[in-house]
Amino acid sequence: MSFTPSDPVPQMKGNKKGRLYLTTHRMIFVNTNANDTLQSFSFPFHTLRGVELEQPIFGANYIKGSVLAEKGGNWNGSAKFKLVFYHGGAIEFGRAMLEAARLSSMHARGPPPPYVAPMGAVYQAPPPAYTPSPAQYGWVPFETFPNAPPAGSVYMTDAPPPYPGVGSYPSAPPDSSGKGAAFYDPASGNLYGAPSAPPFQAPPTYDEATKKNM
Repeated sequence: MSFTPSDPVPQMKGNKKGRLYLTTHRMIFVNTNANDTLQSFSFPFHTLRGVELEQPIFGANYIKGSVLAEKGGNWNGSAKFKLVFYHGGAIEFGRAMLEAARLSSMHARGPPPPYVAPMGAVYQAPPPAYTPSPAQYGWVPFETFPNAPPAGSVYMTDAPPPYPGVGSYPSAPPDSSGKGAAFYDPASGNLYGAPSAPPFQAPPTYDEATKKNM
């Protein structure tokens, strides 16, 4: 492997020999020369640009492209790279790398927006900001559990379920309006719905329809 950085980086000078490892989010080069100043290098997929697989007539196949520096990566700018496969495997590795990069980009998420502290004092909204209106929860069976259990305790009872008033709604009063009510609101006690449909009548036959037109 060889690098051509945009800014001088002493650790990237010269040719490197080692092993390549492919993960779900990056490609990693590990140097086999323990005396080299560059022992490993990470290629996250989102930092790669212009990756190409070359198959020269004379020489080994290789993969080339450029990589962008990440924050905290001990170098800045960008660098062109060239990975030469002297013992084969460039095509197989290139296909696997492109597939892994494609799958990684499908689930990639951008960094969250930076946190900005609110301006001014922070205080809890006064009531009734978070106080539920009893009219909106008229179906809750308060008569079944009129009192809340003590704080820090768990409500227990020896009576087996089902409990009266739990999981059931108040029954609607008889419909005396003649509107054919379809919904009863227990909070307001009103009936809502459309008028009842007229009785079904069969359409006229062909002979009856043609006689009327004549």
